[in-house]
Amino acid sequence: MSPTIVDLDVFLADPSSPAAAEEARKAAESLILTGALVVKDSRADASANSRFLDLMEDYFALPHEDLEKDERPELGYQVGVTLENTEKPKCGRDAECQQVIASLDPAERPLDLSGDPADPKCRFFHRMAERPPYESKFPYSTAPNVVPDEFKDVWTDKLTEWGSMMKQSVEGVARMVAVGLGEDENKFVEAGRYGAHLLAPTATDLVKYGELNTIYAGFHTDLNFLTIHGQSRYPGLHIWARNSGKRIAAKVPPGCLLVQAGKQLEWLTGGLIKAGFHEVVCTEATLAAVERRKDQLPDRPSIRISSTFFWHLTPDFHLAPLPELRKEAEARFGAQKDYGEMSVGDQVRQELGLIALMS
Repeated sequence: MSPTIVDLDVFLADPSSPAAAEEARKAAESLILTGALVVKDSRADASANSRFLDLMEDYFALPHEDLEKDERPELGYQVGVTLENTEKPKCGRDAECQQVIASLDPAERPLDLSGDPADPKCRFFHRMAERPPYESKFPYSTAPNVVPDEFKDVWTDKLTEWGSMMKQSVEGVARMVAVGLGEDENKFVEAGRYGAHLLAPTATDLVKYGELNTIYAGFHTDLNFLTIHGQSRYPGLHIWARNSGKRIAAKVPPGCLLVQAGKQLEWLTGGLIKAGFHEVVCTEATLAAVERRKDQLPDRPSIRISSTFFWHLTPDFHLAPLPELRKEAEARFGAQKDYGEMSVGDQVRQELGLIALMS
């Protein structure tokens, strides 16, 4: 089963209507069964995504020493740039994740992560969060954004333009999923009101790393609540559906965005929804897109940009499974692991340590 396409326009037109309830049910069920869904949202302007991709291609084409100025390792790289070969997918050394890989049919397994390799991708984090009216215990969550000197006149406006569209889409999905799970429409959105939301494009140099089957982002799940992607110019994202264990080449139809479940959603639902496993690799389709792009626009940088946004719960929110959803998880899928209780901020710091971004 591939992720279901759900219509956010229908839901937002009248959230109390039977049609909206059906879209909400489909959204929740798609996340339960596949860890992902595809959402139609007429407010997400493809031209804004294109402007965003252009800007990020130009940024990541800067010399290495210019990019280094924008690193903030003391904040766990939670704002600014993360350069290539810094982040490590935790599945390279995580026993639970290795068990997931071993359970897959050999033909459906991700590319090999033995040797604990770091990802060759770069990343930029631009915070798009409402500052809480209290002093957070987690300074990474309120750190000021980094604005590159070379683009200071346009940076914030262009990132905010596209980032705001993705943020409103993913918050609409959060509302739909809450309804589909039998919760109050605002339950998840309120829990994430002061979340450390991040516009989070990744970048991979397709000249330097343009060999078939190169791993750009190794097999992993996301640590946040929901991740949303706009269209990339280069394929390569694979996702694994919970209900089938099969590798699926992710495709985002025109006018749509792809949404994936993260660890915070898995935790809150007690395993009813599982964080979606995925990887990004160089495929035949990636290489074909590289050649098409060279023919059409030979002067543009050959860099794969992911159009990605990470939506988080508030760092000071107490993360624990909701009892009714935990019961449903056990009724449908059997005993679930003991998720325990923890603040979101501590969960994030723990996960950052596992991917080599924070001690």
